[in-house]
Amino acid sequence: MQKIRKGDQVIAITGKDKGKQGVVLAVAGEKITVEGLNLVTKHVKPNPMKGTAGGRESKTMPIDRSNLALLDANGKPSRVGIRVENGEKVRFLKTTGAVLSV
Repeated sequence: MQKIRKGDQVIAITGKDKGKQGVVLAVAGEKITVEGLNLVTKHVKPNPMKGTAGGRESKTMPIDRSNLALLDANGKPSRVGIRVENGEKVRFLKTTGAVLSV
């Protein structure tokens, strides 16, 4: 069971984006793409066939899952635990004990 999933609200706990928050867009193994985090400038060539003008554009790149933590109701970073409730595994926040949506 993955502790961080698509749609979760996370915060960066280390790196150049420390303290920034965002929503998980994609999870691919150990790398997670988060909206608004780890932005890089990509130089794009013009392509008249596709109708792109070219220039510089910002692109969201994946960040390692160890640099992220889920946000609790108080806006603080929290670790995630897994426990069994009613015969199902559920994720819960270690700081508040709140169960995350299944």
